[in-house]
Amino acid sequence: MTQTWEPGSTGVLSLPSGRLVRGRGLRRQLPAGPEPHFSVFLLGKQPPKVTWDSRWLRWPDFRLPTSRTQAQALLSEAWSRAESERVEVACGGGRGRTGTALACLAVLDGVPAADAVGFVRRHYDSRAVETPWQRRYVLRFAY
Repeated sequence: MTQTWEPGSTGVLSLPSGRLVRGRGLRRQLPAGPEPHFSVFLLGKQPPKVTWDSRWLRWPDFRLPTSRTQAQALLSEAWSRAESERVEVACGGGRGRTGTALACLAVLDGVPAADAVGFVRRHYDSRAVETPWQRRYVLRFAY
């Protein structure tokens, strides 16, 4: 499979390695263009059904994932698959949980944890990662 999202496309974060990951809010319409090959849904309740491969990470709004182990596994899978597939992470609004997950992916990609939130705010959404505990989660993600 080849990746067909373009850097700079709406909601697409380009990581330093060149991997592309789309972040989105599920309350908005699915963006035009190709569907993802793989999604990680960051929600407190069962996600919507989709036609592509997806996983659900239980993550209530404005909070943290209910399982740190599952979060690390799913985000590591997303990062790995983004090397050759269209990958997205999505929550309700596309900022807090999605931004936090994207910052964790940036850490996996080699961005220092202390710089990851700033990286995502510069390259994805200036209001990404909404709470102090989400910022702390990113700082501790690699440990």
